[in-house]
Amino acid sequence: MATPPEQALERAAGRRLWQVAGLAALAGVAWVARDVPAALGGRLTGARAQRAARSPQFRDGTFHNRAGLRSTLSEPGPNLLRELIFGKQRRRPRTAVPLRRPDAAPAADERELNIVWYGHASALIEIEGHRVLIDPVWSDRCSPSAAVGPRRIHQPPVTLDELPPVDAILISHDHYDHLDMATVRELVRTQSAPFLVPLGVGAHLDRWAVPAERIIELDWSQGHRVGGLTITATAAQHFSGRGLRRDGTLWSSWVVAGAHRRVFYTGDSGYFDGYAEIGAEHGPFDATLVQIGAYDRAWPAIHMFPEEAVTAHLDLRGGLFVPVHWATFNLALHDWAEPVDRLWAEAKARDVSIAVPRPGERVVVDHPPPVDPWWQPIA
Repeated sequence: MATPPEQALERAAGRRLWQVAGLAALAGVAWVARDVPAALGGRLTGARAQRAARSPQFRDGTFHNRAGLRSTLSEPGPNLLRELIFGKQRRRPRTAVPLRRPDAAPAADERELNIVWYGHASALIEIEGHRVLIDPVWSDRCSPSAAVGPRRIHQPPVTLDELPPVDAILISHDHYDHLDMATVRELVRTQSAPFLVPLGVGAHLDRWAVPAERIIELDWSQGHRVGGLTITATAAQHFSGRGLRRDGTLWSSWVVAGAHRRVFYTGDSGYFDGYAEIGAEHGPFDATLVQIGAYDRAWPAIHMFPEEAVTAHLDLRGGLFVPVHWATFNLALHDWAEPVDRLWAEAKARDVSIAVPRPGERVVVDHPPPVDPWWQPIA
């Protein structure tokens, strides 16, 4: 039996052990959260805030959708929570997603138009001798932390160092699966192209040390010339925010127009009547890159269902439909392959031409390959 002095020593040792464990736990939390403050980005101040306040989309301290939608998500009712925990959906593929390394680009000419999809919404538009990179996210997680958050289902088919020189980098909005701090910082090092972003998003880039001369902020209907291209920010129906505060920056779709060829990218958006107006003003488009994944009944106004995506493509007067925003991150409750299966069925029913490349595969818009359902054996 331990003597009183021995018992006192044991209690003191126990207290020290708990103190050490507590310090280790705090150190672990600090390590996990070390990049979070910077990843949250910046806030609108000074001239940037004054410019935002002049936007027709800005009132009462935040940006707004044209339709006046304020509620971005429904309340997560018991059915949604139950599905999240106990749902039987297959939200990841059974085996590895097949990747491709892009072949050498065809010789550039005034009619050139190719699309390279890297996964999720990240893609390269090769148009009339120019290259435009959209929503590049190369990190392992779309999250403010490198240790927690939605993780990639497949790796990028190429590294950022292997990207060819690009002429412009487009960002549709500031959500983590479209705007990634680590990717932006690496692109500052490896590329010289300007970042074209919606109003306010430049505050995030400022915090990440992107040179001011490489930040071009645009409101809807404003354009910017890059070489022989006119790149225009157009309307979308979505929301923004990297922390607890929402809608402090604008979200947009994009028109990339050369002398002969035109491409449209939806960014993230619910279906709305603005697509017909964009098609009438800026179309017809040789190709559209349209969001098809991460939909749910709980947020019908901010992400399109695949059938709505086909309607948007037709409203836009689009030629070839290239689906994006699927396959790479698990961000909704539907099966992993459901978006593209629904898209293919709807496209056949409505006689819409689609191309469904593997990540990294180049699509020559004038000669798209027939649809090869590569996703079905692994779904």
